Amino acid sequence: MKTYQGGCHCGAVRFTVTCEPIEKGLRCNCSLCTRKGAMMSPEPVPEADLQIEADEDALGLYQFGTKTARHFFCKSCGVYTFHETARWAGYYRVNLGCIDDLDVFALDYELFDGKHLL
Repeated sequence: MKTYQGGCHCGAVRFTVTCEPIEKGLRCNCSLCTRKGAMMSPEPVPEADLQIEADEDALGLYQFGTKTARHFFCKSCGVYTFHETARWAGYYRVNLGCIDDLDVFALDYELFDGKHLL
């Protein structure tokens, strides 16, 4: 396991995540992920392994469709930082572009078919 630090563009939302070493990413083809273009952590992490450091009023929430997944973003700069998954309540994926000192452009990725997720 490895611990990573990350945050939004303006620094109002910071987080620490403990997970397997990040060697690849995950891209989703659902309507939201296609539009935001983020690369997510390949494996969901339990809530206990994600420590969020943000004032309560700094973190925004967006939900759509079944409103099961919870997508969080910084209300100040608008950057998507992490989300609670639709399939596993209490498990999160982080936006790899928000991880400090991680070059997402150097990572391979897998495709997740969120477009057809029911």
